Formats: sequence, structure tokens, C-alpha cells
Amino acid sequence: MTSLKKTPISEPELVLALQRRDPVILKRLYQMYSAALYGVISRIVIQTEIAEDLLQETFLKIWNSADSYDSSKGRLFTWMMNIARNLSIDKLRSKDFKNAAKNQDIENNVNDIDRGNNVSFNPDTLGMRDLMGSLKPDLQRVLELVYFKGYTHVEVAETLDLPLGTVKTRIRLAIMELRKNFN
Repeated sequence: MTSLKKTPISEPELVLALQRRDPVILKRLYQMYSAALYGVISRIVIQTEIAEDLLQETFLKIWNSADSYDSSKGRLFTWMMNIARNLSIDKLRSKDFKNAAKNQDIENNVNDIDRGNNVSFNPDTLGMRDLMGSLKPDLQRVLELVYFKGYTHVEVAETLDLPLGTVKTRIRLAIMELRKNFN
């Protein structure tokens, strides 16, 4: 087999070429079976990146262990599918996979939970804008920039042409004033 023709190839011919380590047959094998093997892997391992890595590992293992294939025990596809399945299950059981699942980014989890519960943060619905009306205008302006527009303290200082310490003091004073409304 020296070309990637779409002509049918029998399973025994495929196995022999694979055992001879014919690189062309590996490409052909990938074309023929990668979608089916990826389907098996992705049902077990949900994360796309990990499933794609496992597909590569599967073909590497098929390539390296082609000599261990025994046609009397089953078809080539069944043998390859079992390799894909076993690698996927091994990955799920691995310590690094379990630890990675425990250490997910908090931002992603919070956003997923919020979307799942149809939660959205809207300061207007909390009455914060009404409460801010009771503050002095200079305190209102600082809080407006920090809490409603997402400015950093440094950006507020630059925007209002104030020292950073003054910005922080105004934020602290504004929060203390707002707390009075809650107690």
C-alpha cells in the first residue's frame, strides 16, 4: 500500500500492513476509523481537548501494539475500540484527571452556576442606585466608576485627577455611609 486510494481493503490486508508498520496504512486506518473511535472516547470523556488527545494516544497504541492483535479473538475494529475505551476509562480513573476536575477555575464554575439558575447581577434591581442618591456627589462619582463601570482604583484616580489615597478614602467613606442604611 503506497497510496491513500479509497479502494476497499480487506481486514487481513489492513492488519498485515499495520504489522509491517506501513505509514500509509496508518493514515488510511485513521481516515477509516477515527470518527468512530472519537465517538467512543467522547462519550466517556466529555472534555473535547482530552478526547482529542486520547484519540491520538489510541492510534499511537494501535501502531505500537499491532503485533499483539489476534484475529481469532475478534475483529480489528473491536480491538481498536477496546483500546480507545480502555484508555478513556484509565484517564477518568487517573489521579491527575481527578485533581484537575477538582481544581477548575472558579470563574467558569460561578458563571456556569449563574447561567444554570438564570442569575444575573443587576445593581439597579438591588436598589443600589437609589441608596447612592443619599451620598455626597464626590462619593457617588467614585462609587459609580468603581462598582458600576468596573474601573480600578488607579483608573479612578487618573480619571478624576485625584491622588490614589483620596480615591480609596472616598470609597471607604461611601461604603460606611451605605452601611448605615442597612443597620
